[in-house]
Amino acid sequence: MQLSKAVQPLTTTGQQRSMNRLLASLPADDFQRVSSELTWRALKVRQVLHKHGDPLAEVYFPGRSVCSVTNVMEDGSVVEVATVGPEGLVGVSAVFGAPVATGEAFVQIPGEPAAVMSIEAFRREMERRGAFYDRVTKYSQAFVNMLMQSVACNGLHSAEQRCCRWLLTTHDRIGEDEFPLTHEFLAIMLGVRRPTVTLVMAQLARDGVVSHVRGHVRITDRKGLEAASCECYRNVRAAFDRLLGTPEHHDVAVGQ
Repeated sequence: MQLSKAVQPLTTTGQQRSMNRLLASLPADDFQRVSSELTWRALKVRQVLHKHGDPLAEVYFPGRSVCSVTNVMEDGSVVEVATVGPEGLVGVSAVFGAPVATGEAFVQIPGEPAAVMSIEAFRREMERRGAFYDRVTKYSQAFVNMLMQSVACNGLHSAEQRCCRWLLTTHDRIGEDEFPLTHEFLAIMLGVRRPTVTLVMAQLARDGVVSHVRGHVRITDRKGLEAASCECYRNVRAAFDRLLGTPEHHDVAVGQ
């Protein structure tokens, strides 16, 4: 059977290993074995990876891209609870044995393809209690820490600080100074009204830390953006680096 262009077997070149930090951290022998259970899959913007309540069939290991995990209320309102990039995996509830997805996961900003593993293969690897299990467990700890920090951040910090934090984590994951972003989408992700985002972005532009034109944002002063953010960005990044190890290349892994 011939595979489509969107799904290709995963080979073990150094470039492909570096796409996802969790996979790249595996010893060579473990990665060689795990790679036989993975396929490449191109990601598209707004593509739904997991739908709330549906059975978990696959786990995604993103490259340089951003995936969002959201919660949908009864009235249809949506709020982001976490984001995932090349530092980890989409489908963390599988680590705890959940048979169905908790929350909806979709592609926020597509970049590099994701490595995809079936839930059956994922569970087999976890049952080995080897390096894969160790890396995934540590990532899960960092993910829970990120959720706890996010709850505190949303309750205590201003919309501007939270916006700066979101932009910083996205900048880390994409690895580019410019990426697609609308005020409407950012408002949904931050759980605020669109006019609030418009005011915040306008102030950041006046401060010279970002520019925003035609649905794209550009980071023009990284240090200034970090100064305007709250301590949550630094705390979460430190937790990921402590548990997963400091990435070898620039800005490839921070949780939001």
